[in-house]
Amino acid sequence: MIRFLIKGLLRDRSRSLFPVLMVATGTFLTVFLYCWMAGFLNEFVKVNAQFDTGHVKILTPAYLELVDQNPNDLALLGVDELMSTLTAEYGAVVWTPRIRFNGLLDIPDENGDTRSQSPVMGMAVDLRSEGTPESWILNLNEAVVRGRLPVLKNEIIISENLAQKLGVKVGHDQATLLSSTIHGSMAMHNFKVVGTVLFGMNVLDRGSIIADIRDVQFALDMENGASEIVGYTPDMLYAEGKMMDLARRFNEKHANPDDEFSPLALSMGEQGGLGDYMDMGKVVGGIIVFIFVGAMAVVLWNAGLLNGIRRYREIGIRLAMGEPKGTLYRRMILESLVIGFIGSLIGTSLGVAICLYLQYHGIDFSSMMQKSSMLLRAEIRARVTPGSYVVGFLPGLLASVVGTMFAGIGIYSRQTSQLFKELEV
Repeated sequence: MIRFLIKGLLRDRSRSLFPVLMVATGTFLTVFLYCWMAGFLNEFVKVNAQFDTGHVKILTPAYLELVDQNPNDLALLGVDELMSTLTAEYGAVVWTPRIRFNGLLDIPDENGDTRSQSPVMGMAVDLRSEGTPESWILNLNEAVVRGRLPVLKNEIIISENLAQKLGVKVGHDQATLLSSTIHGSMAMHNFKVVGTVLFGMNVLDRGSIIADIRDVQFALDMENGASEIVGYTPDMLYAEGKMMDLARRFNEKHANPDDEFSPLALSMGEQGGLGDYMDMGKVVGGIIVFIFVGAMAVVLWNAGLLNGIRRYREIGIRLAMGEPKGTLYRRMILESLVIGFIGSLIGTSLGVAICLYLQYHGIDFSSMMQKSSMLLRAEIRARVTPGSYVVGFLPGLLASVVGTMFAGIGIYSRQTSQLFKELEV
């Protein structure tokens, strides 16, 4: 029977082509929107974790109150001992210390006088230790544009845009960092610029520098100190429940509410309102997809109604020939099920295929994010998840069937005495 129905649908395009195209289009747009929202939210979480919050962060309560100012006079001390404790108690998490600092980068000429200078924001990470995780956490190897990563003492890398602005010759020019020490006095330290990087984020690419943490500890008088210690899961996937539980257990054991310099653990969702942003993103994305799916369902429902009404004469003839109403009704539903399945399969396959491509080759929005202060890449990519295969398929399949079911209700109200009158028209 199904084979017979499929042949009929293929031979009568008015019954199949338009409904299939409608289902396929609606399903495709739903899958694409869902994957795009999933990719945007995933990139937002990933980038903020990499460059700012970590999946969990250890810092002092005093530093947390003024975190936007990078107050290193309120930073953690005794970092080596704290790192040993974290590794011993929470070895399943990858831990690494960082220092954040602001300052002025001065490029001297051949006479030692200032040739160019610019304000910078810096991040000191572990670059020279054997097996350091920072290279793959920050994707530094992929971000290098010119030169190389620091491997020797007092070497730094700077953003490519900053290097072009200052006219820096990579591998040759010296740079002087002017900042403040942990004690509030002026700090001046010379570095050699050995490479440039581009992260694809305007907020970082405008004027950032990255140095080894030991060099910055010496420059800022922060021996055995760090602004923060960040932790990551080995697969770099944020597990909100696990990180919140880890932070709670750490604080119960090590945090002291009466000491503003005791270590305090915060999960990613507890920092800077990111938890609210993530929840809002999920809700907004769900609402948008729900509205779109609802609109698609209404359109397909109406298409099913119109298709059923258009076939009233055919239905009348089949009833006049003695076909039972129940059998006719079930066959119409089976036809719509075949149409919905084919259209949903085409739309889902096309949507997933395009989103898989966009998952590896995103769309560049850099022209729209020139002045953006968000920690977000200019290239936004889609993300295909298991939900991508059903979010459009099921509504496309069911909407067509539901529309036909309502249209077919009229079958049971048809009177045989009216059929011949309709056939005369």
